[in-house]
Amino acid sequence: MKALLTILLLAAAAQAQSFVASQSPFPDAPSQHRFWTFENKMNAGILAGLIATDAVTTQRGLNHGLREGNPLMRPFVTRGAAGEAVGSAIGFGAGIGVVYMLHRTHHYKAERITMRLIVGGESLVVANNIAKTW
Repeated sequence: MKALLTILLLAAAAQAQSFVASQSPFPDAPSQHRFWTFENKMNAGILAGLIATDAVTTQRGLNHGLREGNPLMRPFVTRGAAGEAVGSAIGFGAGIGVVYMLHRTHHYKAERITMRLIVGGESLVVANNIAKTW
């Protein structure tokens, strides 16, 4: 009798666990990845600073007789500070847009790699501008 009562009690406990655990017909969804994490905020801030530095050093180089090496940006930077600002905004938006597109398509590793490559490439451009103008 004691054994039968123990089996019934264990069976009832098992049924109660499965009843509580399966309240939703859907499985647990994976955690939602947020785009504006601390890392992305820092990388976007660094990129904005690098683009601003690139704009300043490019205008300085143009004033010293150098010319813009990027043929896509050349029409913007030859229009002065306003054109440079528009070109820089387009470049910043394109970079963040590509990274966001990778995020939305769930390519999280490619998102991080792309952002770091963009920051690294812009760092090289700024270093090149500084080496040529100073």
